[in-house]
Amino acid sequence: MINNQTGDKVLFESHENIAILIINNPPVNALSKHVRLELASHLKRAESDQNIDAVIICGAGKNLCGGADIREFNTPDREVEPMSRDLVNLIEDFQKLVIAEIRGPTFGGGLELALGCHYRVAEADSFVGLPEVLRGVIPGAGGTQRLPRLIGLSPALDIITSGKSLSAENALKLGIIDEILDVGLRVDTISFVQKLIGEGVGPRRIKDMEVGGSLDENTVIINNFSDKIKKTLRGVKAPLLCLESVSNTLSLSFEEGLKTEAEISKKAMASEESRALVHAFFSERQVTKIPDIPSDIKVRPIRKAAVIGAGTMGGGIAMSFANAGLPVTLIEMSPENLEKGMNRITQNYSATAKRGRLSSEEMKNRLNNINPSINYSDMKDADIVIEAVFEEMEVKRSVFTQIDLLAKENAVLATNTSTLDVDEIAGVTNRPEDVLGTHFFSPANVMTLLEVVRGKMTSKDVIASVMAMAKKINKVGVVVGVCDGFVGNRMLAPYFRQGDFLIEEGAMPQDVDRVIEEFGFRMGPFRVSDMAGLDISWAIEKRRAETRPEDERYSPLLDRICELGRYGQKTGAGWYRYEGDRNAIPDPLVEDLINSRSREMVLNRRTIQDDEIFKRCLYSMINEGAKILEEGLAIRSSDIDVIWLHGYGFPRHRGGPMFYADLIGLREVCDVLQQYHKEWGDKWEPASLLRELANSGSSFADWDNKQMKR
Repeated sequence: MINNQTGDKVLFESHENIAILIINNPPVNALSKHVRLELASHLKRAESDQNIDAVIICGAGKNLCGGADIREFNTPDREVEPMSRDLVNLIEDFQKLVIAEIRGPTFGGGLELALGCHYRVAEADSFVGLPEVLRGVIPGAGGTQRLPRLIGLSPALDIITSGKSLSAENALKLGIIDEILDVGLRVDTISFVQKLIGEGVGPRRIKDMEVGGSLDENTVIINNFSDKIKKTLRGVKAPLLCLESVSNTLSLSFEEGLKTEAEISKKAMASEESRALVHAFFSERQVTKIPDIPSDIKVRPIRKAAVIGAGTMGGGIAMSFANAGLPVTLIEMSPENLEKGMNRITQNYSATAKRGRLSSEEMKNRLNNINPSINYSDMKDADIVIEAVFEEMEVKRSVFTQIDLLAKENAVLATNTSTLDVDEIAGVTNRPEDVLGTHFFSPANVMTLLEVVRGKMTSKDVIASVMAMAKKINKVGVVVGVCDGFVGNRMLAPYFRQGDFLIEEGAMPQDVDRVIEEFGFRMGPFRVSDMAGLDISWAIEKRRAETRPEDERYSPLLDRICELGRYGQKTGAGWYRYEGDRNAIPDPLVEDLINSRSREMVLNRRTIQDDEIFKRCLYSMINEGAKILEEGLAIRSSDIDVIWLHGYGFPRHRGGPMFYADLIGLREVCDVLQQYHKEWGDKWEPASLLRELANSGSSFADWDNKQMKR
């Protein structure tokens, strides 16, 4: 019997003595209120039918259930009964056998649903996991109570506190699933269930199981996980809340544990951390929506690439294509530089292989995807040509003159620049509509951000094509406009500049770095500079010096450190010194340089409080972000957040600089900026947009919504 009425979110089928409940809520069969209501209704129907001996819960399409409906977060629909935890309890307490048929990605509430079932079978290419911690919450439908009972404390904590996913094979080894079947052919699942019925097997409920191991052993496990989380995820609360809830399995009954889990879950869901992480989740999906580019625009297929320049950036870009299985020609002018570049690529792959993250066969395949060449004409069959030569305008103009002559018609022509004018570069070609910027971040084979720089003449299909390419090579593409530094580096400039001014006035590099790292950045501005290479920043500052107003405050400390040959980690010394490792050690020589500069400025050095360090660094960045929005150089404030999350290490649990500004309130930000404006001049004047939003009690999120409705 089939119940397939239009609009049904759960379909009811029967096969002999087995009821089959099919979740039919595309695209991922999320546990919306309608799914929960209909599942509960069909379970009651199966329970009352004497001809039914067992129930299979499965999903239409490619997966069982993708978890809770994230669109219901912080809405009344999430509280509609039965809530997910009540539904899972209903399934577990069911008097007839209930079997979950797992296929595709089955995460969060989907896995919790399966854990409520008495047995679980899975398709070989399926994945399971509890990723709630990545959204700032905890599994709230019994996951923290059932999984430790099923597989043990340590593996359960590893899964729950990390949010990682497991293949069907690994889930089988741990005991999360009972058997791997060809569940694409439902007959195998039905045969599995009929076998259980024939053997007289009854319901097997996880809630009746005990967590293995002694109390002493488990206490050590809990403490070790706690120490690890505090050390590696400084300031992040959700993993510790997960740990708290899981640890309750050692001291509370199952029912008490469920109750406490619900309380902790509610607390986590209302937290700023959860709001920030959910914001990041949706922002990453919103970033692909470009208002003036139709979603169905015909894109140019990018199946083969050419990269000009085999330096660190060019090699990393080539690796990004090779890693995605796309052939790429890597072009250099001299055999020596080409050999050096290929050696660097081989060394990078070898290091990855040594860490067990890459097989020798896969390494060979990726290297085979890279065709080294010293002949510019080898770009002629590439669908995209990416220039990655030295960051100097005349050099790039010269290279693009050659690209224009040799690249095939309809090829995308891209410049990998971090600061230079894309329109000026496009101007040397006869096809500026095919030209755009692709600002990869270093190391390009690792970093996920790709600023897609839209020039004045760049055609819409070129933008759409490169955004599609970004996804293919596992990058997060964000469309930005042309200006010095684009979005990320333009905001980075005042952030770094305030760091320089703070140390002139009384702080030391380690003071500034500590405050920023306590906020959640992995590294503060001075440690980042040392890692990236001070010579790069120095070159940019020397270029900018040509147009810098004479009355604009500028700190020469970077110049003086670089003049000593201190370029950061690669030379063993920069803002800090380094002795055989990457640990930054404060250097008396640098402190002397700083103190000398303060005396030169006739400044009485003062104790600068952490609050001032934080606000001057962060609020200057936020203000620059508001100016960028005013000028139309970013589509949304949430796009700016994505740039900073993926390119600059902004702590994800803070949501991004513009979200964080909304969180603390734009009135607060604006008032502080106005105070600094009175003290230190025009560079601190609040952006017009920021002032308008603050005065109206609005937010950047409100501004985004209005922009998208236009």
